Amino acid sequence: MHSGIVNNIFIDSSSTEHHWHSVFQYQYNNNEVYHSWCNALQIKQEKIKNVAEIPFLPIAFFKTHTVICGNFEPHIIFESSGTTQTKNSKHYLKDKTLYQKSFEQSFEMFYGKVEDYCLLCLLPSYLERQHSSLVLMADELIKKSGHPQSGFFLYDYEALQQTIHQLEARNQKTIIIGVTYALLDFAEQFPMQLKNTVVMETGGMKGRRMELTRPEVHAILKKQLGLKKIHSEYGMTELLSQAYSKGEGRFYCPPWMKVLVRSEQDPLQILETGHGLLTIIDLANIYSCSFIATEDVGEVFEDGSFEVWGRLDNSDIRGCSLMVI
Repeated sequence: MHSGIVNNIFIDSSSTEHHWHSVFQYQYNNNEVYHSWCNALQIKQEKIKNVAEIPFLPIAFFKTHTVICGNFEPHIIFESSGTTQTKNSKHYLKDKTLYQKSFEQSFEMFYGKVEDYCLLCLLPSYLERQHSSLVLMADELIKKSGHPQSGFFLYDYEALQQTIHQLEARNQKTIIIGVTYALLDFAEQFPMQLKNTVVMETGGMKGRRMELTRPEVHAILKKQLGLKKIHSEYGMTELLSQAYSKGEGRFYCPPWMKVLVRSEQDPLQILETGHGLLTIIDLANIYSCSFIATEDVGEVFEDGSFEVWGRLDNSDIRGCSLMVI
């Protein structure tokens, strides 16, 4: 059953609507951690009839448990960043190609063929550690782009500036993917007027700079880099899918990913729209858990898009943590 879902979720334009129930049944029966969580909530699988009734696993379980379906030797393990005082999340992948298919198709859905772009990745804090899902995604997209100047930049902002000027002079479509604090550092040191370049922030101050809201960050980057809009990527260690914003902080999901919202007062109350704690269905997580209750606060709109306002005060500050209000 689940192998058929794996083959279909990336080609079905309404895959969360068609496949969530089958994925729930599979994970309820095969994921020991998720099954135990459902039992603790006294929820029976046969009584789940709609999306709002799904039990969502608190994201913190990825720090304390091995969240997998069945037993397998992981193809790769993704690990979140954090401080020496925090316990990092771990996501065990049965099949790395599932993640690759997810981010490649999602990128193409929002931006077109990656081969049309030069990708410049400014992700220093992620490159300095192992097991980053963001670095793996960036590395694979760099390779697929095939552009000779695509690549990673650690802290060599001057080399990045020179590369951007060369690409701009040739009217080459370019995307700069960067962690927030590094993009701010670069923009402040090397202001310029970009014409053919998309700047995409992935969130994260990681204690390097004073926390700013997303609108504040975008205002600085737009002014320093001569852009009308700053793009954003929303992803995390515990997910195998990403949502993208092409400006103003409004994120859109690929068809196999859906964001819902739950009340801060009643975390078991799931709504399709409104504001509260973001709750995510990610069907690409077929071999871990596709139903995750995050610690991010935001709003979900009628068209399925969403905004992220920040993170609960009592949650860990991670490298991928989003800017607080």
